Amino acid sequence: MKIAVVSITKHGIALASKVVAALPGAQLFTPEKFRNEAEAAAPGAAHCYEGKVGDQVPALFAAFDGIVAIVSLGAVVRLIAPHLGNKETDPAVVVIDEAGKFVIPMLSGHLGGANGLAGHLATALGATPVLTTASDARQTLAVDLLGRELGWKFEATHDEIVRCSAAVVNDEAVALVQEAGSDNWWSGHANGRSGPLAANIQRFTRLEEVDSDKFAAERRMRIALGLGCDRGTPAASIAQCITEALTACGASLADVEATASIDLKANEVGLLQVIHENGWACTFYPAAALAAVDVPNPSETVRKFTGTPSVSEAAALLAANADPSHLIIEKHKLRGPDGRNATVSIARMPL
Repeated sequence: MKIAVVSITKHGIALASKVVAALPGAQLFTPEKFRNEAEAAAPGAAHCYEGKVGDQVPALFAAFDGIVAIVSLGAVVRLIAPHLGNKETDPAVVVIDEAGKFVIPMLSGHLGGANGLAGHLATALGATPVLTTASDARQTLAVDLLGRELGWKFEATHDEIVRCSAAVVNDEAVALVQEAGSDNWWSGHANGRSGPLAANIQRFTRLEEVDSDKFAAERRMRIALGLGCDRGTPAASIAQCITEALTACGASLADVEATASIDLKANEVGLLQVIHENGWACTFYPAAALAAVDVPNPSETVRKFTGTPSVSEAAALLAANADPSHLIIEKHKLRGPDGRNATVSIARMPL
């Protein structure tokens, strides 16, 4: 983390020497009239400027990941206000009083790391960190930091994270499902948690275990469709079969992240039309790849015509990169008005 330390008074610069010492690589910025003090406080890392401190803010925002200001909180509010962008890009800003009693993260507490920076500095200075983010003040789950220290990445949208965060801090029932990765993440979460996970958060190891009617946070599935049909099946029949299968498992078209079928269907007009209309990509697997997949409903009749005992189930599992326990719709069949059949299998992608 590239950090700038800003101080505009002689006493503040004295404290800045301790701050710089606690942050390897940090750079100190002070008015030119305090050059001697600044160079003594941060040898080789002091930068002195002419004019107003406010004129330095744009460059500091652009060049540094974090800014530690030994300046009054109100003054810093006024200095940075014209330069604020959004929480994803703004640097962390931490304010420290000249006496070194309080360390206050005031901008980008979570995503920018200001809360973590404040905690580190409070320890180094023997000061009190003043954390005002609800999850940190109450030592509960900080949704937007979940797994960050382990390198986990979010696929959820900003709005989904905000809704889940609100549910957590408002004590609504929240299901936390973890199917992979280290389960020993709580003690290091959001700069460290010493108590137990909040009572309103219940942990599960499988999404299927969650009764979505009992929990506030939304249940978002990532699914793969395995598709099969008779030769010449109309797009309308295939689309209807997909809709019925999705409805049966409480999913929607928005949850579909992959589709797959057998390579014999790579030129099936109705199937290709449905795939194109929904903007999906489709993988067409050879029969040998499908035949190697363990499925709950193999069929010798299907093998006779395709070379594999399963098309839709096996295709769904391959596309989802999942085992048979992730099949949430094994086979949903629809016989169209013309007598031609469509089949859909749905596999949930592991979290």
